[in-house]
Amino acid sequence: MRQRAARDQQRLDSGAVTSPKDLENLQREIASLAKRQGDLEDVVLEVMERIESVQERVRELTERVFSVQSKIDDATARRDAAFEEIDGEVATVTKEREVIAATIPADLLKLYDKLREQQGGIGAAKLYQRTCQGCRQELAITDINEIRAAAPDTVVRCENCRRILVRTAESGL
Repeated sequence: MRQRAARDQQRLDSGAVTSPKDLENLQREIASLAKRQGDLEDVVLEVMERIESVQERVRELTERVFSVQSKIDDATARRDAAFEEIDGEVATVTKEREVIAATIPADLLKLYDKLREQQGGIGAAKLYQRTCQGCRQELAITDINEIRAAAPDTVVRCENCRRILVRTAESGL
């Protein structure tokens, strides 16, 4: 467009066009080309501004992505460390359970394992102030009297949830 405008201006300045009508048309075309060039330059400037704005937004979002990824990496590392710690505790507790389980009569251990499977992992519960800590139900006075009368080595069970009750000094007997 610039070349065409320069060529037309050169034709106008050279005096090669002698017809007044052609001169007028040439001047209008030069003015039209100048206006069109100005409009296109405005569009180019607007596009450049938009590009700058978009590039800035891309930089901001890239920084946010790096920040979020950093947080994810940190959380993943903490999670993995916690898993390792939990796995270590599980191994230790499993060994301790095996040692203790060896000292418990086989029929009681079988009952406990069966109850544990039925009750979502808890086969025995503490009797605390006349309340079963497995089902959180207070035992009836008749049940408390039966437990009180039972020998210390007798296996007693909760009438509500059927878990084995572990009696302590805090049982309220």
